[in-house]
Amino acid sequence: MTLPETAGPRLRITEIFASIQGESTRVGLPTVFVRLTGCPLRCSWCDTEYAFQGGENRSIAEVRDAVAAHGIRHVCVTGGEPLAQKSCLALLAALCDAGFSVSLETSGALDIAAVDPRVSRIMDLKAPGSGEVSRNRWENLAHLTAHDEIKIVLADEADYAWAKAQIALHGLGGRCTVLLSPVQGSLDPTLLAEWIVRDRLPVRFQLQLHKILWNDARGR
Repeated sequence: MTLPETAGPRLRITEIFASIQGESTRVGLPTVFVRLTGCPLRCSWCDTEYAFQGGENRSIAEVRDAVAAHGIRHVCVTGGEPLAQKSCLALLAALCDAGFSVSLETSGALDIAAVDPRVSRIMDLKAPGSGEVSRNRWENLAHLTAHDEIKIVLADEADYAWAKAQIALHGLGGRCTVLLSPVQGSLDPTLLAEWIVRDRLPVRFQLQLHKILWNDARGR
């Protein structure tokens, strides 16, 4: 007997919605966001604490169909920390199989090696100001390709100095695109831009476009 698709692995989903991608090199693209529930980290500047718990159990087929209903090619699987759910890997593969252009936003604290190679991995490095610098899984750097991106969110000048040191130490600019962004309301974005130009860092400065447009509104 063949089981229906809805009988397979299930995930805890906080929300699925269409918006404009506010970060990464995909910034500005209409994107469907799949936000998985749960995260083992507690970053000081986290803006999605509502995704730490709750949510709804859905099958991979149900999530895929909900994404397809929006009629948008680009999909971003995010959280929380999506890789904290084992079935996330199967979801990423299923979305790729369905023809979507898929990106994954991950904290960098969990192993990314098994992520489908068709997925663009947007991986954080946690600076000291996050309160979670000890959770960085440095082994992940070896798995990154030019198809992936590193994102470092900075709360102050000390975070910037830390990021600058890591970029040099690990040759991050030669691995993939490196994104530096300021914590909203904590670090002056103009200052960050000036530091980047002054130090000729091989990075891309970014602001969170969705916050500029919708001021942290949920589901946007």
